[in-house]
Amino acid sequence: MKPWDGIISEEEQRAYRAAGFGKPTGFGSRPGLFIIDVQYRTVGTKPMPFWEAIKEFPTSCGDVGWNAVANIEKLVKRFRTAGWPIFYPYVAPKEEFDTGRLADKVPALMTVSKKGYEFVAEIAPQAGDTLVPKKHPSAFFGTPLVSYLVDKGVDSIIVTGCTTSGCVRGSVVDAFAYNFRVAVCNDAVYDRSHVSHCVNLFDMSEKYADVMTTDQCIQALSAVRSAA
Repeated sequence: MKPWDGIISEEEQRAYRAAGFGKPTGFGSRPGLFIIDVQYRTVGTKPMPFWEAIKEFPTSCGDVGWNAVANIEKLVKRFRTAGWPIFYPYVAPKEEFDTGRLADKVPALMTVSKKGYEFVAEIAPQAGDTLVPKKHPSAFFGTPLVSYLVDKGVDSIIVTGCTTSGCVRGSVVDAFAYNFRVAVCNDAVYDRSHVSHCVNLFDMSEKYADVMTTDQCIQALSAVRSAA
């Protein structure tokens, strides 16, 4: 079963197959892990149902975020053991002069507390990880991320974090455009809308990325030589 089964019709899925979409590309020789916007503002300080979580942070996705965090932890452990690079693209607090259109579309992002911008402790950065503050959905737009990836010899990117339909998708499309091999772990990304989560996973799987579970990803990584 795929996350989008029951949401994307079998007929529509067949149409993509018939057109030749969705071919897997696999990993290269040097993977990098993206952990996008996994901050307390997107999950809350503890697992709670959505309607409870947004009382703490209006931008929280609720307990679906914490479900993803548990899977991101597995990937972090695998990457640290192998000596592969981990990147943290994240929304930094907005200054008054650079709020842009985001302030118009999502004003709640302008009033997030300092705690909200902290990385979730279970997957927080460690020495040697790369932090990439960003002002827009894509981790690539207006950041030096490509130069960091080149410096660390990355040819394949595994994407986790949130939201599936926003910053994850924007980063996946740009990574694909830069000719990186891209994978998305469907149970390590999250969104406040289940339908949007599933539809965007389907679209990314057909055009831009290999979409798989965390366990499937870790199994596939077993064929990649560790750096450590």
